[in-house]
Order: sequence, then structure tokens, then C-alpha cells
Amino acid sequence: EALPLSGDAGIGDIRDMISTGRLPAPAARPGTLSTRSVVSDYVEKVMSFVDVSAIKPFSVVLDAGSGMAGLVAPLMFDRLPCATTKLCFTIDGTFPNHEANPLIEENRRDVTAEVVAQKADIGIAWDGDADRCFFIDGSGEFISGDFVTALLAEAFLLKYPGSTIVYDLRASHAVRDVVARYGGRALMNRVGHAFIKQRMRDEDAVFGGEVTGHYYFRDFYYADNGLIPALLMLELMSKKNKSLRDLLQPFRERYFISGEINTKLASMQEVPKKLAAIEAQYADATIAQMDGVSVDYSDWHFNVRPSNTEPLLRLNLEAASPAMMERKRDEVLGLIRG
Repeated sequence: EALPLSGDAGIGDIRDMISTGRLPAPAARPGTLSTRSVVSDYVEKVMSFVDVSAIKPFSVVLDAGSGMAGLVAPLMFDRLPCATTKLCFTIDGTFPNHEANPLIEENRRDVTAEVVAQKADIGIAWDGDADRCFFIDGSGEFISGDFVTALLAEAFLLKYPGSTIVYDLRASHAVRDVVARYGGRALMNRVGHAFIKQRMRDEDAVFGGEVTGHYYFRDFYYADNGLIPALLMLELMSKKNKSLRDLLQPFRERYFISGEINTKLASMQEVPKKLAAIEAQYADATIAQMDGVSVDYSDWHFNVRPSNTEPLLRLNLEAASPAMMERKRDEVLGLIRG
């Protein structure tokens, strides 16, 4: 029942306690320290999310990024029928091979090249602490977190029909459309793990996803986990008897996303002015202010969010065709940067 803190809940209270000297008294009885390994229990919990017997003998390339997936992933994949190639599985905090952030393209080069060279079915990469998971299809193409969220939502709705799914407001409409197609309830939410975890608790959501590769699970203490998505994706491919590329093809033909584009402004004072200008420009759209400004038309939509720490605006945009996406992306960027 641990709850994350955020600027909206908890962190400000701690700041005030420290600044006013109102810290609680020490506990009457001090705590104790004990050490034990929970790795086997952890692996059992993660494996409980899938039917191992349903998973087919795929060819899989894994990149642990010299991080913590190197400890746990072998224990999981040894129990699967998949043929695996393991990259960067020696844990090393100096990250000698590449930075452990697969969201950056150069950090995916090794796993992508190996998938293509081996004609593997799928590539899976993790960040350093293995709480984020990233996928490469059999052709070597990186899968955006929007589409991963949509596929994982499908996996959960096949298991738990009618369930609630929480998703990041930056995401492709592919997420809400998939949830609707499978009879679930899709709830758009502001960005940030603390906000998504709380919303999932409030709504009894079975799953939540962010475009940055964080995926959250009701039955994993409402926490994010990077190993569970890997298993769920392999199970979904097996159950649907489709390659990852085939599962993604309908999305790639219909949803065209810009990715996140950052623009630095002259000062923090410019941020509210730009957001107001965007709202005025697109006043005929459906507009939401859950996190920055979200603008929604029938065939395109976007969100512009401010940074919490610097004069920066982040644009995520999607349209019904590549040409429209590029045109509207440049139009909104012109408003932000003009």
C-alpha cells in the first residue's frame, strides 16, 4: 500500500515540516535491519501475469543495458521456450556499452542490429533499473510507447473484459480506440507516475501506460515494472498467432505521431502566454487543461505541456495522415516559436 509523493501530494508537506521545524518525534521503539533475497519471489510474481505454456518458441534478442535486467531476465527467460540472445547482461554501473536509456536511438543500435542480423521475432531492451521496457519488431523498427500501451491494453482486456485502462494524455488515439474496441474503459490522465498510480487506485484500473515506456499494473501494487510487459507481449503474439510487426500494422497505417518535440522559450513568463495563444488559435476544437493544453479535432490532436523546471514547451501531435501530421506539427511549432 505504498503511495508515491508528488508536488501535489506529500512533497509540499515534507518541505513545510522541515522549514518550520515541525518534524515528528523519533519512534519510541527503533526499527531493525535485516537482509534477505527476494529475487525468487519477485520472479514468481512477474511470471504470474502470463500463461507460460501459451508462449511460443520465438527468437528474442534482449538488451539489459548493463543494468538490473541482467539479474532478473535470465531467471525469467530460462523458463520460456524462446531462443534468446543476451546483450549487455553483465551489471556495470559505468555502462561500458551504451547508456541504459533505450528511448534514445543511439542506445538501441546494438539490439536493433542483432534483431535484423538474426532475423529475430522481437527485440526487448530495458533501462538501467529495469522499470521501463522497449520493443523492436522483427524488421528492426522501434515501437513507440503509445502503440505498446495499446497492445498491452488489448492483452489485459482479453484477460479481464470490461476493465479500466489509464493512459498518458500525450498518447496516440490508438490507445482509446483499442480499449473501446475491446469493451474497456479508457481514462486519459496527466503525465507522471504519481498521478497515474493514484488514478489507477481511484478507478480500479487494471493497467496504465505512459509513452516513455513506463507501464503500471494493478496486480503489481499499482507500480511500474519493466519485465511484465516483455512477458505480456510474447503471450499476446502467441495467442494472436501474429508477429509483433503484424500486430502493429493497423496502427502504423492509421495513426501518425510526431514524437515529443521540445522548444525552449526566452523566459518562464512566456509559457502561459504561449499556452493562451494556442487556446485562442484553436478555440473551435475540444480543449482540455489537464496538463498543459490538449487540443482535439476529429482527424488530428495535440498536447503542449510546460516543463516544471525550465521555460520549455513539449509538443506531441498526431494526425490521420503523414502529410497532415507534418503540416499541423509545423503549424503548431510556428505558433510556439513565433
